[in-house]
Amino acid sequence: MPLTRFEELVSEALDQLPPEFAAAMDNVVVLVEEHDEHEPDILGLYHGVALTDRGHDYGGVLPDRISIYRQPILAICHSEQDVVEEVKITVVHEVAHHFGIDDRRLHELGWG
Repeated sequence: MPLTRFEELVSEALDQLPPEFAAAMDNVVVLVEEHDEHEPDILGLYHGVALTDRGHDYGGVLPDRISIYRQPILAICHSEQDVVEEVKITVVHEVAHHFGIDDRRLHELGWG
């Protein structure tokens, strides 16, 4: 799958977030990258300070980053529809981390 199509899928997944969640996202950027250097098989990663952990002294920092990793997602998918679903799950999973939801709770909710 070409990079441009994959980026479209990430954008579409973000557009499907409930409006109140999209509006509440603060100081965060979502990037498509080929893979993580340290853990090449992970599908996505949240880098930053979750909204629930930000105190009164939070400010003057670079935006948090949500990385969606193209190559590992493509490697586990067999069709474009599989990629669409996996991108959606990965985007929701990493956005949830921005809101302070941990992996245990995400697995309970079916987004692990």
